[in-house]
Amino acid sequence: MPVEGRALRKSDLEKGNNAALEAEKPLRTKLTRIAEIAKQRPRVKLQTLMHAIDEESLKAAHQALGADKALGIDGMSKEEYGKQLEENISDLLGRMKRQAYKPQPVKRVYIPKGNGKMRPLGIPSYEDKVVQKALNEILTVIYETEFLACSYGFRPGRSCHDALKEVGRILETKKVSYVVDADIKGFFNNIDHGWMMRCLQERIQDPNLLRLINRILKAGVMEEGVEYDTETGTPQGGVVSATLANVYLHYVLDLWFILNIKRESRGEAYIVRYADDFVCFFQYKDDAEAFYGKLIGRLGEFNLEIAQEKTKILEFGRFAEERRTRRGDGKPETFDFLGFSHYCSKGKPGNYSVKRKTSRKKFTAKLKVFAEWLHKNMHTEIRDLVKQANAKLIGHFRYYGITDNLQRIKAFRYVVRRNLFKILNRRSQKKSLNWDGFAKIEERFPLAKARIYVNIYG
Repeated sequence: MPVEGRALRKSDLEKGNNAALEAEKPLRTKLTRIAEIAKQRPRVKLQTLMHAIDEESLKAAHQALGADKALGIDGMSKEEYGKQLEENISDLLGRMKRQAYKPQPVKRVYIPKGNGKMRPLGIPSYEDKVVQKALNEILTVIYETEFLACSYGFRPGRSCHDALKEVGRILETKKVSYVVDADIKGFFNNIDHGWMMRCLQERIQDPNLLRLINRILKAGVMEEGVEYDTETGTPQGGVVSATLANVYLHYVLDLWFILNIKRESRGEAYIVRYADDFVCFFQYKDDAEAFYGKLIGRLGEFNLEIAQEKTKILEFGRFAEERRTRRGDGKPETFDFLGFSHYCSKGKPGNYSVKRKTSRKKFTAKLKVFAEWLHKNMHTEIRDLVKQANAKLIGHFRYYGITDNLQRIKAFRYVVRRNLFKILNRRSQKKSLNWDGFAKIEERFPLAKARIYVNIYG
């Protein structure tokens, strides 16, 4: 862990303008001031942070939350909560100030994964979403000054596409020939609460804020009317979960890789991480193998483990392709990252290029989900059905519509179109709809066209 720093006093926060944060001008909000202190004094442990969660920040959190989100165990919606917003916020803030606020258990639901299994999600009650949103704003301004450039997940101004661009840049411009494609087994379910709090204490020394986070972690889970304690993990679905996961892996993985692995490797070494999904690159095979062994031990120290069946070392890159060609081993293997299969190819000038296409697993899984949705909504009026289908298609194209992946998203649309035809045909007992009839429907209600939205080299 990083060395300890001097605790940040309240006077430090007020220094420079001789006024309390509550009296600062609009352009110098509490969060802005916290961010400034965090940036200016990176080795200082921050105190008096809890005061940033006030009536104004809780109202702002309420306004920022989506109105169409799933309901927690309280059954409270944003609309209902907002009907008596002043009273609700006042009561919530009062309980928080006297340490009487206790988060309710999150409601556990399951969504299908691509491998046929189910992924557990946790849905907090609405009031807890408001608190987590306000808390997350504080954690974000603190840790944006801490997080490393290799981390991309759930950070302001960073996206999956940015991570993919960085992977391409490394493979096409750096001296790397080996990829370690790793997967942490059940990461969100196995975050150790003790280690989580120790990670937070490296930067935060406000006992009230730390107590709030600990209560959120220990809130428990409600599933089918039965409440379960949560001794480990932070439920996926909670507003603050992604930021806490980033904090955990910042210390467990990112810093360790940069300060230890990168220095100990005899060749070049790089890492790109998006939440708990990460991929590492090495110039030499022995460095990649050494890292693999050390990774198992490192994760074990924090009660985590790799999914060995999903983790592999492969020869990949411009130099790897040349060597494999000389040996007669054929093209390098592919690896998947963020839903895309990466493979070695050639650009227009004939130079080495890394290209991407929708991974087979994601392609199949997304089509299955789409087909199930069409089946459930088969009796929806055609205009509305196509409108909703287009919204889903465009969402798919906006993510998977990247350079070199046009054929794959066209194939996705092709299958969706055939499934839509089948569903509309089944609406009639005689199954009288033919392709000519379907073409006329398409003239009135056309399906969204597949197109590239993201230039991966832009």
